[in-house]
Amino acid sequence: MQIDFRTSVKFSFITLLFSITLWPLITMAYEPDLDNGEEVNELCAGCHGEYAQGSRDGEYPRLAGQPAAYISKQMHLFRDRKRHNIPMYEYVDERQFPDAEIADVSAYIATIELPTSLPPIDEDNFDPLERLLLTRKLLNIRLAPGDIKAGEKLYKKECRSCHGRGGWGDREDGIPMIAGQYTEYLQRMVQQFIKKVWIHDADDPDEEILSEFSTEELQNIFAYLSSTDD
Repeated sequence: MQIDFRTSVKFSFITLLFSITLWPLITMAYEPDLDNGEEVNELCAGCHGEYAQGSRDGEYPRLAGQPAAYISKQMHLFRDRKRHNIPMYEYVDERQFPDAEIADVSAYIATIELPTSLPPIDEDNFDPLERLLLTRKLLNIRLAPGDIKAGEKLYKKECRSCHGRGGWGDREDGIPMIAGQYTEYLQRMVQQFIKKVWIHDADDPDEEILSEFSTEELQNIFAYLSSTDD
C-alpha cells in the first residue's frame, strides 16, 4: 500500500492545527481536583501555614480565600521569573509543580475560610476539638497606625474600583483581596510596585498611582484596610 506524501503532510498539518486550536479550550475546561489540592497544599504549608493563613509578622502572606485565578497567576509568574522571589522558584518548577497541580492547589486554597472571631460557646453541644481547630484558623489583622477615616476616603477614591468594597477583591476577575492581609506584607509589596520590582497593573505597567501617594496617605490606607476585618 502506497501512502501519498502530500496527503500525509496535509493530514499531519491539520492534526497539529486542530490540537493547537483546541488546547486553550481543553485547559479552560479542566476541573480542579480539590482533594489533590489539599494534599499539594501540604507542601505550601511549611511557609504559608496549614490553612494558608500566612505568618503574623507578614513574612508570608495570607493566601486563604484569595481568588484561584490570582493564586495560579502568581505561581506562573514565579515560575517564569517575572515575579522575583528566589525561595519560591524551587517550589514552582514545572517538573515538581505541573500546571494541573497549580490549578488544584489554587482552587483548594481559594475555598479556605478564616474566621475573624470565635462563635459563642454552646455549652450543650460543646466540641473541644472543633473549638481548637477554629482557634487555629482564627485570623486577626493587627490594627495599623494611621487615620482610618482618611484612609477609607482615599481607598474609595483610588482603590475600590479594582479591589472592591472594603478591599475584599474580585473573584471573577482574579483581583486579590487586600483586606484581611498582613500590613507588613502590603507595605513590602507597595514598595516593590513603586520601585518597579513588580508591576502593579499588568494592563497599565507605566501607571504611577502608588508613587503619587505620600507616606502618610499610604499609612492611612493600611490603617483602614487593617480595620475591615473587625
